[in-house]
Amino acid sequence: MPASTFDVVRLFPSFVWQSRLELACYEPLNRDLLAHVRMLMGAGAGAYTGAAWQSGYVLHQQPEFVALVTHIEAAVSNVLAFIKVVDAPFRITGCWANALGPGAAHAMHSHPNNFLSGVYYVQTQEGANTINFHDPRPQTAVIRPPVTALMAYNTDQVVVTVSDGTLLIFPAWLPHSVSVNTSARLRVSVSFNVMFTSYDTTMSPPLWGEG
Repeated sequence: MPASTFDVVRLFPSFVWQSRLELACYEPLNRDLLAHVRMLMGAGAGAYTGAAWQSGYVLHQQPEFVALVTHIEAAVSNVLAFIKVVDAPFRITGCWANALGPGAAHAMHSHPNNFLSGVYYVQTQEGANTINFHDPRPQTAVIRPPVTALMAYNTDQVVVTVSDGTLLIFPAWLPHSVSVNTSARLRVSVSFNVMFTSYDTTMSPPLWGEG
């Protein structure tokens, strides 16, 4: 007979919240977003780094992005409800488009001074349809024993497959990257950051309570 039972207590998970718009919703939305992104690129707006292009950071203030902002705000509200955050106003602090041409990638990074970050996918295809999330605990790399199979509990990177109309939201501190676009078309996405509107005045008092 076994001497004891075995269980796993899962502590401090890093979440990535994923939703996907319905086809009838994302097809016209993505068509309009892609046309606007191509217009910005053709007009010389934004900046190129090799085959990667990035717009300015205030797209959420443009009328062409009103519909997407509505979806983002609804998704953020769902995320805050899921993690039991008290009713707290929030705002998009930045929103920008990314276009990765063939051969382009995006190095590992995070988004400081925000609570949540996210990305919406406008144009993806095989070879340009993943995002990588990296273990935020650097000390776990001190010892990496050989394993028989990779899983969430022993890897330093999780690859999430996305498609047109996918909306991801994750903690702004979670490191992420995009692998090289091995397709023949642009990979187009819209990234954003979210922060509490009045964090400094209503949410940041010390948590120790009254003495």
